Amino acid sequence: MGANMGKSSLLLDALPGAGVGTMHIAMLGLDSAGKTTALYRLKFDQYLNTVPTIGFNCEKVKGTLGRAKGVTFLVWDVGGQEKLRPLWKSYTRCTDGIVFVLDSVDTERMEEAKMELLRTAKSPENSGVPILILANKQDLPNAREPKDIEKLLGLHELCSGSSLYHVQPACAITGDGLHEGLEALYELIIKRRKLVKQCKKKLTR
Repeated sequence: MGANMGKSSLLLDALPGAGVGTMHIAMLGLDSAGKTTALYRLKFDQYLNTVPTIGFNCEKVKGTLGRAKGVTFLVWDVGGQEKLRPLWKSYTRCTDGIVFVLDSVDTERMEEAKMELLRTAKSPENSGVPILILANKQDLPNAREPKDIEKLLGLHELCSGSSLYHVQPACAITGDGLHEGLEALYELIIKRRKLVKQCKKKLTR
């Protein structure tokens, strides 16, 4: 009986999303980047006309692809207006991952987005937290490609630290790329958990 239970638990561990629990995700980005549109497209699989977020929206979203299939993500979509950005750190504290939504067309505000992203990623409490950069509005003309966005946002600066990141081209209105992004973020979270476990083992030796 005991041996069978052991086998069952090993089998459960091997299943996608098994034993993971709910993933807590903070969704950040400048105002008008498309955060709320992305959240409700993930939640309801349809386009909902949204208004600027004053405060936050919170929804449970299920992963649909790869190892993230069936995993529950509790997503906190926080307002991106300048006066609300100091509140971001309240939502990123103890989070499993960060989704930073970017308007891929708005090159004029790319520097502003870079500043906010690096500030968030480099704050001590977010050290090593995986970041998904959702390069939104890829359906529009002049949308910057992921490799350009990596350069514009100075993502190599994150790599020199301990941050794990992924740039995902997406369109929040149609839903293209959103679940692929969630899957990529899930993989980064699992990778980070393994690294943390390994570090703890080394320290206890």
